[in-house]
Amino acid sequence: MAFKAGLSVKLAALCVAVSAAFATSAAQAADPVAINIVDVAGNLQLTQKGFEAFKAKYPDLVSSITFTNAPAPQLPGKIKAMQAAGRSDIDLVVTGTDALAAGIQQGLWEKLLPEHAAVFPGVLDKYAPGPRKMQDIAQGYGLEVTYMPAGPLLEYNPAKVSDPPKTPDQLLAWCKAHPNKLIYARPANSGPGRTFLMGLPYVLGDKNPADPVNGWDKTWAFLKQLNDCIPYYPGGTSAVMKELGEGTRDMTVTVTGWDINPRALGIVPAEFKVQAFDNMTWVNDAHYMVIPKGVPKEKLDVLYKLMNFMLEPAQQALTYDDGYFYPGPAVKDVPLSAAPAKSQEVIQKFGRPEYAKLLADRPHVVPLNAQAMVAAFQKWDREIGAQKTK
Repeated sequence: MAFKAGLSVKLAALCVAVSAAFATSAAQAADPVAINIVDVAGNLQLTQKGFEAFKAKYPDLVSSITFTNAPAPQLPGKIKAMQAAGRSDIDLVVTGTDALAAGIQQGLWEKLLPEHAAVFPGVLDKYAPGPRKMQDIAQGYGLEVTYMPAGPLLEYNPAKVSDPPKTPDQLLAWCKAHPNKLIYARPANSGPGRTFLMGLPYVLGDKNPADPVNGWDKTWAFLKQLNDCIPYYPGGTSAVMKELGEGTRDMTVTVTGWDINPRALGIVPAEFKVQAFDNMTWVNDAHYMVIPKGVPKEKLDVLYKLMNFMLEPAQQALTYDDGYFYPGPAVKDVPLSAAPAKSQEVIQKFGRPEYAKLLADRPHVVPLNAQAMVAAFQKWDREIGAQKTK
C-alpha cells in the first residue's frame, strides 16, 4: 500500500510538472512579439499609421514595431546573407515591384497563397479591378497593400519648357537641344524610372513589350541616344525631385503620386506641369507586403493577422496620404471621401483634373513579371547607366 501511495504521489507531481510546463509554453507562445518592418518603397508614408493602429489595438499580440528604410537593390543580398546565417532579423518587408521581383527570383519570400489561403479568407475578392491584376504580379508571395495607376508621364517647369514633348522623338530632340536639363533615376530603385523604362516599348511600338531582352530593340536604341544628353542618373527619385524643384533640371519622368506629393510638400513648385505621350499606355504600380523565409511560427501568426488588418477599409483610407502613391487604396469601395480631411484637401488642391480622362481613355497594363523585370534592370544598369549612375 505504501508503495502504491508513493507512486500516486509521484504521478501526481509529474502531472503537475507537465501541466506547469505546458502552461509556461502556452504563456510563452502567447507573449506579444516584437515586429521589425523594412520599407524599400517609401511605403511607410502610406501605411505606418495603419501598422501602429494594429499595435494599439492588439497589445497582447505586438510588444513593439520597429520601422527601417532601405534601398531596394540592397535588400535581397542582405536577406540572403541573413537566411544563410540562420538569422531572422526582418519580419515584414513593404516593397515595390523591384525588390518583390528580385526576391521571388532568388527564393527569399514565404509563399502565402494558396498555401495559407485559410488565414487570408476572401483576400483576392477584396481588391478593386486594377489592383486585382497587380496582385497577380506577386505570384502568391506577397499581398498588395497600395495601388497607383502610375505613368509614364513627363513633368516639367513651364517657365522653361513652352512646348512639352508629346512623343519620344520630341523628347529626344528637346533633350539634345537642352543638354543636362533632363534627368531620371536608376530604374532598379525608382518608381518613375522603371515606369518610364517599361512604358517606352508600348509608346515606341516594340515587337514584344513583355520581353526586355529580345523584344525591346527600339527602346534600348532610344535610351542609348537619350543617354548622351543626360548628365547622370541619381540613385532614387527624391534626388531627382530636389533638382527639379531647385531649378537644376527642367524636366523629368514621373508618375501620378510623384507628381502630386512633391508639389504638396513644396519640394517642387505647385505650378509645374505634366505631359503624357500621345499614345501612352499606363504601366500600373503597386506596393506589397512580403515575409522573408525563416520568420518563426509565433511571429507568422501575428503577421498574417497584421496583413489582413492592413487591407481593411479604415487602414486603406489612410493610404491616400498626401498623394504620394495616388490614389493609394488597393481594395474596393474606399473613396476619397473616406480619407482623412488633410488627404482630401491635398488631392483637391494638387491633384490634376486631366488625370481622370487620361486614366479612362488610355489602356492599362501590369508591369513586367519578376524574371523579366530583373533582366530589364540588369540590362539598363549594364548598357545605359553603367558610367553615369550615382
